[in-house]
Amino acid sequence: MRFDLVTLNLVLAIAETASITRGAEREHLALAAASKRLSDLESRLGVQLFDRRARGVELTAAGHALVRHIRSLHASLHAMEDEVAEYSRGIRGHLRVVANASAIAECLPPDLAAFSRAHPDIRITLEDQTSAELQRSVAEGRADVGIFVPPLLESRLQTWHYREGTLVLITPAGHALAGRTQVRFAELLDFDFVGQHTGAALQQMILAQATEQGRALRTRMQVRGFDAIAQLVEAGLGIALMPSAVAERLARLFRLNRIALDEPWAQREYLVGVREQDVLPAVVRRFVEFLCPPRCPPFCPPPTENVSPP
Repeated sequence: MRFDLVTLNLVLAIAETASITRGAEREHLALAAASKRLSDLESRLGVQLFDRRARGVELTAAGHALVRHIRSLHASLHAMEDEVAEYSRGIRGHLRVVANASAIAECLPPDLAAFSRAHPDIRITLEDQTSAELQRSVAEGRADVGIFVPPLLESRLQTWHYREGTLVLITPAGHALAGRTQVRFAELLDFDFVGQHTGAALQQMILAQATEQGRALRTRMQVRGFDAIAQLVEAGLGIALMPSAVAERLARLFRLNRIALDEPWAQREYLVGVREQDVLPAVVRRFVEFLCPPRCPPFCPPPTENVSPP
């Protein structure tokens, strides 16, 4: 079955305006022509895409499914246009990477730098998103590769092990826990926390662990960025959990105590995820092979050039 972009764009416009009339206007079509296009499409598909109501239209379940695919198609078309246009500027590839804050702070930058040195003809853009947000971005085609921590929320992704990290507790100097070498999480719930913004994977995990203990997490402040968390902890406004490598670096800038967290979930795994597809685009394949050389996808052909691991 063949689809034309004009009709697909019309469906998206009607869905976003909740009106066949306004959708037709947005796509510069006469109302009669738009109605016929929609009717013909529904006949070919054998389903109703919209429920017609007195004050407009609403997507049916089939309509929601089609709109989701149309948006994914738009993302792919924009990516194609951007990538092809870059060849005129001498750039042979564009890689859109999304990663959660912990991955960016703890392990990703040196690997991005090493990949850029090995492949100077590939331009990389990086965006910070929560683990849940970035999984949707990759699954829907708005990004090429995601680096995040479990759980895996998107069945449309294929993933590989990337790195491991460890969470530690940081406290201000003179805190009641400052002399300890390790602590259990239950011991922390009597103290105020400085946390990440709502939706961050680490913040969600800490909240879940507190709930398992049957306790409320005393989150006094929530901010974006581990450096901001460290400054607030140094000022005595609470304690915090953060990746060990990040805490070690920040402890050289702020007066902080680092204490091991004696919990199995303090060990975290970072995953590399791409949208599941039969053949990865060449630029994406190179990047995945670079980050995860021992676990290269089985459908990847052997690289034709020497690529040094990070």
